[in-house]
Amino acid sequence: MGAVLLLSACSATADEEPGAAAAAEESTPTATTSPPAPAMSAPATPEPAPALDVAVVAEGLDHPWDVAQASDGTLLLDERAGGLTAVLPDGTVRELAADFDDLFATGETGLMGLVLDPAFEGNRRFYTCQGIEEGGGAEIQVTAWTVDPGWTTATRVADPLLGDIPVNERIGRHGGCQLRLDPTGALLVSTGDTADPDTPQDLGSLAGKVLRIDPATGEPAADNPFVGQPGAEPRVWTYGHRNVQGLAVRPGSGQVYAAEHGPDRDDEVTLLRPGGNGGFAPQGPGYGEYVPMTDPALPDVMPPSWASGDSRLAPSGATFVQGAQWQAYEGLLLAGLLRGQGVLALRLADDGTLLEQFRVPELEGTYGRIRTVQQGGDGALYVTTDNGDGEDQLLRVTPRV
Repeated sequence: MGAVLLLSACSATADEEPGAAAAAEESTPTATTSPPAPAMSAPATPEPAPALDVAVVAEGLDHPWDVAQASDGTLLLDERAGGLTAVLPDGTVRELAADFDDLFATGETGLMGLVLDPAFEGNRRFYTCQGIEEGGGAEIQVTAWTVDPGWTTATRVADPLLGDIPVNERIGRHGGCQLRLDPTGALLVSTGDTADPDTPQDLGSLAGKVLRIDPATGEPAADNPFVGQPGAEPRVWTYGHRNVQGLAVRPGSGQVYAAEHGPDRDDEVTLLRPGGNGGFAPQGPGYGEYVPMTDPALPDVMPPSWASGDSRLAPSGATFVQGAQWQAYEGLLLAGLLRGQGVLALRLADDGTLLEQFRVPELEGTYGRIRTVQQGGDGALYVTTDNGDGEDQLLRVTPRV
């Protein structure tokens, strides 16, 4: 399985005119206007690759953005326009009572990233990343919540845990807003550049970054790379990003990978390092889209492990697959594809070098746009679709026995 298997050169159906500043590259098409993206030119699954079973866990959803599984087996998911839903172990689907009266949900921004606290079983605490209307304007905030043991009500307990993250108030473009916990227990927060050409390389701005904070206090993690540097925001962990939509922590290694939307080409998956530069620096006039996604001439650049080339697939929520039941899929990074309408699988060496790539056949073009893929504590993969109009689903994917 050491050979590198290349994606076909044909591009996915675009949801915007490439480079159009007024449109969002992940804006949602309808089934009649956006056919599935072309598949790879040849099957490329590794051997022995398990056949996969796909089951619908919940349906009638509207842009479900993220999903997490508690130790009792309950699945918690959120929807971009606002709302939290619990799927209980017996299959009951229940909307939680929660306050989203101040939600800013425009374009790509709304209720987005979600992650459970590592001590959730005891403290019932979880975190969301969302747009907020406040003081006559809008921003992005990270909020800490608790949920009651009966999974009926979610209550804000740190509101916000982290605020003052810039947002594009006009069209909500490039909101970022993925959340994950690193192996030290620090909370990682991805932020989009808000389609502002100056933010990615500005260490004093929270936009176009991956932030790293203490989930108990919202303060910068003590060992962050820019703590104490004049003019730099101490919560910044990596910078130079356009719109990181996925973060995946590699089990047993401490590595964190980002899945990011490119401009007119080159969506990327990148191994992050503290203080590293994602390499995006749009040039004027205005918000220049026709620039390299990763400019190697910039300082401290992190080279991508994978880039899409001319294909624009819009990778989003990602996870690493664990468990011997997954056979040849074990160890893969899986990323949902919005434009690509499927799931991208990457096998990465210990240093982040790409060894293999393919598209998961059972999810290729069948369920439309895929927002996220996350592995639950039960070993199954949970997948959310992103097609809109109340037609979205939460899927459970398992290897066939």
